[in-house]
Amino acid sequence: MDGVPRVPEQWRPEESAAIRFSVLGPVRAWRGAEALPTGSPQQRALLAALLLREGRTATAGELIDALWGDEPPSQALAAVRTYASRLRKILSPGVLVSESGGYAIRLSDPSGPGHSGGLGGPGGSLDVALAQELAADADKAKAVGDLCHARALLNKALSLWDGEVLASVPGPYADTQRTRLEEWHLQLTETRLDMDLEQGCHAEAVSELTALTAAHPLRERLRELLMLALYRSGRQAEALAAYADTRRLLADELGVDPRPGLQELQQRILQADPGLAEPSAPLVPEVAAAPVRPAQLPATVPDFTGRASFVSELSEVLASAEGRVMAVSALAGIGGVGKTTLAVHVAHQSRGSFPDGQLYVDLQGAGARAAEPEAVLGAFLRALGTADSAIPDSLEERAALYRSVLDGRRVMVLLDNARDAAQVRPLLPGTEGCAALVTSRVRMVDLVGAHLVDLDVMSPEEALQLFTKIVGVERVASERQSALDVVAACGFLPLAIRIAASRLAARRTWTVSVLAAKLADERRRLDELQAGDLAVKATFELGYGQLESAQARAFRLLGLADGPDISLAAAAAVLELPAEETEDLLESLVDTSLLESAAPGRYRYHDLVRLYARACAERDEQPPGERAAAMSRMLDFYLATAARVYATERPGDRTVDHLEVTHQAGLEFSDDGKALDWLHSEAASILACVRQSLGADTLRRGVDLLLASKDLAESGASSLTYEIATRAARDAADVLADAYAAGRARVTLTQVLSTAGRFDEAAEEAARATVLGQAANDPWTSGNAPNELGIIAICRNEHAAGEAHLLKAIDAFRADGNRPGEASALCNLSRVLVSMDRTAAGIELVQQGIAIYDELGLTVRLANARYALGIAFGHAGRRAEALDQLHEALKIFVENRQRLWEGTTHFRIAQVHLAARRPAQAAQHAEQALSTGCIGGDWMRANVLTLLGRSLDGVGQADRARACWNEALTIHEEAGAPEAAELRGLLTPVAAA
Repeated sequence: MDGVPRVPEQWRPEESAAIRFSVLGPVRAWRGAEALPTGSPQQRALLAALLLREGRTATAGELIDALWGDEPPSQALAAVRTYASRLRKILSPGVLVSESGGYAIRLSDPSGPGHSGGLGGPGGSLDVALAQELAADADKAKAVGDLCHARALLNKALSLWDGEVLASVPGPYADTQRTRLEEWHLQLTETRLDMDLEQGCHAEAVSELTALTAAHPLRERLRELLMLALYRSGRQAEALAAYADTRRLLADELGVDPRPGLQELQQRILQADPGLAEPSAPLVPEVAAAPVRPAQLPATVPDFTGRASFVSELSEVLASAEGRVMAVSALAGIGGVGKTTLAVHVAHQSRGSFPDGQLYVDLQGAGARAAEPEAVLGAFLRALGTADSAIPDSLEERAALYRSVLDGRRVMVLLDNARDAAQVRPLLPGTEGCAALVTSRVRMVDLVGAHLVDLDVMSPEEALQLFTKIVGVERVASERQSALDVVAACGFLPLAIRIAASRLAARRTWTVSVLAAKLADERRRLDELQAGDLAVKATFELGYGQLESAQARAFRLLGLADGPDISLAAAAAVLELPAEETEDLLESLVDTSLLESAAPGRYRYHDLVRLYARACAERDEQPPGERAAAMSRMLDFYLATAARVYATERPGDRTVDHLEVTHQAGLEFSDDGKALDWLHSEAASILACVRQSLGADTLRRGVDLLLASKDLAESGASSLTYEIATRAARDAADVLADAYAAGRARVTLTQVLSTAGRFDEAAEEAARATVLGQAANDPWTSGNAPNELGIIAICRNEHAAGEAHLLKAIDAFRADGNRPGEASALCNLSRVLVSMDRTAAGIELVQQGIAIYDELGLTVRLANARYALGIAFGHAGRRAEALDQLHEALKIFVENRQRLWEGTTHFRIAQVHLAARRPAQAAQHAEQALSTGCIGGDWMRANVLTLLGRSLDGVGQADRARACWNEALTIHEEAGAPEAAELRGLLTPVAAA
């Protein structure tokens, strides 16, 4: 090892003077943090032989045999005594003792003073003993079903291995112990991987298992785990191919068939045995002692009234979930009738029947943009403990994983405000013991197997009871008839009654008759207290009419925003008020039930309330232009803040200088992490704002907001929503014949399409953007459009065209003084030159780009440059330097949440390892690329599968390699990609054989 040997993390009490030893790697010793010299290889061999006897005495003859075997030197005994004497001087008194002509090392408990158990003695501790204790504790945790803790303990034990066991230690005893300890390490690894699969972490396990099966090809248990992990990851063909590889290898090497357990697993995979589905919820963080049990139900109202028959009916259905496949109840009724209140109340009463948790989501079905099932499933999976990296992209895969996670658990799911049955179906658990409660304005007759409940308005008695609970018995008792008049005017709608009663309760000087008189005014009520949605509007009108002037203005203007919710800072910009005053207003609206507090500092409208607020804005806002001004202020706020995020990550980038001028300062951030937190938490609201800002007066700012928030697309987290907004901006710019905005929108769309691997469409957009940028004399488009065309040419292997585009981009960036842009184009041009075998020139160009980034202090762009340099070094055969650059790029991408770039870098690392004839390492990184995702969409996925196939073929897994190539071939053939020809060439020899 270079430098000072590290002290294992599990030890680390720097203040301790006890001596600590390690043999699970080089033989080393420390006193506290001080590394002690252990002498020559033979002296280390003696120390190891004594340490591994765990305190037992070894005679001189046994030590001679351990060091030299059958051919000891003539002075072997003297040498042993010399080594022992030297060690005694190094170690603390009492550690190395002489007994009966032999020697022993007395070790104390590995966990430190006061810990029960251990080896006893005054001397110190040994990493092997610590690993044994951790493994034993893991067995105990596993025995009581605490797999999370057991896995954490095993990971700590495995982390004690630090390279080759007893590295460079000679002698037959060291050879024997090395074999024993490495076998133990492998057994512990298998146990931990088995726990990974038990906890649903199959996607993460594939990469490690691929490397292990390559290193230990005859170990059937590893092959079995790999097959199971592949199958649970939806890769059935590869799982079966892994079995075929194993069967052929065992026949060729040992002349035997796979063991029965492996054969049985193959048959179960062929039959798609449901029992192979993951048995429990995904792994929770290692610090947790129990599986994640979400408790997402909103608070039940303390004054819940009536609905006794419905409560009894729904509770009975939920109680019947045990022993059935699933219990589903769907509540239907008009807005404001109390569907959510009833569902939440019943759900709380039934919590005891669902000990594994309760999930909740507002599906926003009454609005223009209902929640997408994919997004809801992603949130549910995260709430149940699934890591982001394990959540697949497609609706079908997410729904399948969701049902697998819930298998064996008893969880209630409350799906509020659903649009229709199609939105609900993917969100149903579908497993025994689970239940779903659904609320919707529509009756879901097409939701097969659901128990349907039609919820009507309250009875007069129930309505009066609710009113009395809120207002108070004394105030109602003296004016009972007026109270009946109030609830009748409310149409017996629970939400209307609650709003009216709450306002009365807050005004002690009012009598019930005063409120009744207000509601008697037919101008405010007669046309709106009707059945259906009109009744809901009447309810909202009641609350709105009692608002103070400032409250009403806030209610109207904030309802204009399309986002799912709004932050306090954005609301303050819309209202043009200080944050403190804005918060007071919003909290007062929450008190009236006209606004909801989604989370601290975030607010949202019920969909129907938002529609009503907009109607009020159209009717009441004076002057009329204030509505547009409010939305303009919101757009300015988002653009100014997104520009700060962009500038924080990309100092010196001229993009921010070319953005439209705003009249809002935007938020400031103390560090890059908080800036990224804001951008990702506001993603839905930002993109909704873009879609609202496509009129003539706001189009350019809307397009610039897309430019400033481009990290949302590159991270992969909001790619689809970002693309939808970008297409809308492009179309609006075309309609308005705004070449300036159209060019920028098309460049942005080009970036989205390239990221998704749709290069033909991307090239068309970029070519059109080039023309538009020249017509509008826009320096931003003039530089970025040819840069994007150059990137597309790289992916298409159109080297000459790529060089021409990138030289044009470099000239445009230099003319604009955009040094980061210039550096980006230089790095891209380097890749073109490398592909044309002009490697030295390519390396020189990318180093120029890195110099610019270093000077400017850039981070994300620097990662892209190191990525390009890694590719160049790899092409030049400078593989160690290539890996250094790629690993540094990977670290930066991870820190900046660029998930797709992270996966793409794993692919490049795999290429370098394969070129260096390290197929096992290549396969491991290729698997990580597959599980993470890559820039380039399906096209890059096919490339990764091709490389994975080559890597697997290199470790003797030919059938699994063929499965990867077949999948890659299907992708490339569907896209008409030229790479299909290469794959046919790979598959043809296998087929002929």
